[in-house]
Amino acid sequence: MIFDWIREHHRKELLAAPFPAEWAGYLERNVSHYALLNQEERAKLQDDLRVFAHEKSWEGCGGFEMTDEARVTIAGLACLLVLARPHDYFANVESILVYPTGYVARDRAVGPDGVVREGPSARLGEAWRNGPVVLSWLDVKTGAMNGQDGRNVVLHEFAHKLDLTDGSANGVPRLKDDAQYEQWADVMSAEYERLVRDVEHGHATLLDEYAATNAAEFFAVATECFFEKSPQMRETHADLYEVLKAFYNQDPAER
Repeated sequence: MIFDWIREHHRKELLAAPFPAEWAGYLERNVSHYALLNQEERAKLQDDLRVFAHEKSWEGCGGFEMTDEARVTIAGLACLLVLARPHDYFANVESILVYPTGYVARDRAVGPDGVVREGPSARLGEAWRNGPVVLSWLDVKTGAMNGQDGRNVVLHEFAHKLDLTDGSANGVPRLKDDAQYEQWADVMSAEYERLVRDVEHGHATLLDEYAATNAAEFFAVATECFFEKSPQMRETHADLYEVLKAFYNQDPAER
């Protein structure tokens, strides 16, 4: 109880200070979605990202020197996901590791023959189940500045963290009631199967083909598309758009 009081007291002190003008400049230059928000939404995003940026541990890796620009850009995009949702500032994220560009990690997988194989894996980002979010700064900034290409590594990896709020990376985040779970299952299953069929037959798809990997990646890629190709998704995947709209409590196509 005392720790909760101290945390809330620190948050109030933090938010009582004016939002740094330099930070506002980072949002305006780097985060294309910021320009689409109304005044009230901008103020909410500023408050949320200040708490997020202050309470997380930030570490530069591979020679990257952590900067306020990186913190604000990443925090702003992460908090965009929960802008209109009840949230806990991503309590399941304690730290964010940032590389200057794409990086190589060791990958371990069990093949269909049961043999465990390990080897290098080139990555732009990843979200560990019980660990940090890892990001490439080059890809963070590129994706943040282009809000219409459907590719945003921060939205993708933090969507995974939302997915993990119930403990499982299965493409089903914690929802509000049985009715939402039922609608989610019906729509997401149908849309995932539709994508898999389209990919298998070589048809063009709005969602990146990587979404056909599994249900967890489908949710993460669909989140990118929802925010970055919202008019197209609303037109061609209306049910999927409505499900994500209800989850995020946002209507980016109207912005």
